[in-house]
Amino acid sequence: PQSHLLTKKSKPNMGGLIILSGALVSILLWADLTNIYVWAVILVLTGFGLVGFYDDYLKVKHQNHKGFGGRQRLAIEAIIAVVACIMIASQTGDPYSTSLLFPFVKDLALDLGIFFFVFGAFVIVGAGNSVNLTDGLDGLAIVPVMIAASAFGLIAYLVGNQVYSDYLLINFVPGTGELAVVCGALIGAGLGFLWFNAPPAQIIMGDTGSLSLGGALGTIAVATKHEIVMAIIGGLFVLETVSVIVQVLSFKLTGKRVFRMAPLHHHFEKKGWAEPTIVIRFWIIAVVLAIAGLSTLKLR
Repeated sequence: PQSHLLTKKSKPNMGGLIILSGALVSILLWADLTNIYVWAVILVLTGFGLVGFYDDYLKVKHQNHKGFGGRQRLAIEAIIAVVACIMIASQTGDPYSTSLLFPFVKDLALDLGIFFFVFGAFVIVGAGNSVNLTDGLDGLAIVPVMIAASAFGLIAYLVGNQVYSDYLLINFVPGTGELAVVCGALIGAGLGFLWFNAPPAQIIMGDTGSLSLGGALGTIAVATKHEIVMAIIGGLFVLETVSVIVQVLSFKLTGKRVFRMAPLHHHFEKKGWAEPTIVIRFWIIAVVLAIAGLSTLKLR
């Protein structure tokens, strides 16, 4: 929106560096560094963070919204994500190494074989870019990220504990419980960033933070075999992404726009909603979706 050129252009970008530094230091201090799942998340967190940092740097350098080329960026993200999926599959072992598990149904698994790496990479890259699209208003992205990290922290702990996983009739994946520490680090770093990003923001997350945080959440979802649940817990990010896809397709096919502006939060801005109203209502939606996602642990 034109109003953002006045209200946000002068604010410091690359605030994701605050989140990345806080999260990585915490993970390296407190997580079990012999755990492959932890290193898979670190790979995506740092890899996507570097891609986002370069994108932010180009935008600042050239003083426009054009950064890293879209196809190049997606290709690099896909390579990082595939490597992370290989690390996860090598650690998970049979019977779930390359399987897709379904919520609400006990022991229903679909072995994807080699296509698991394509699917897993799609989840990780999709999660990173969905959070990136959501990051458009002060505080809009970071709180839903922390809510999703809280939900996946609980899921990781339960999936990695055989007693609880047997009781809840969910898959047991040894070692994933350590990802609860990673989720805790993301929440803590997010809280530190929110102090400066709360409306009106003093600093903006940028692609550095949004890509890395989303990618990390996607990696945790793949490791815990809760990729489908990720679409529920991260439903707000999915909604924002779908709004962009619908808008682009509609305009290309019919020349008409479905929304006044995409992503969805800008549509409500154009309708006259105040920025804090949009942000807080989207936070509420994120909480409701996280509860819905957690309900899959018991509803079987």
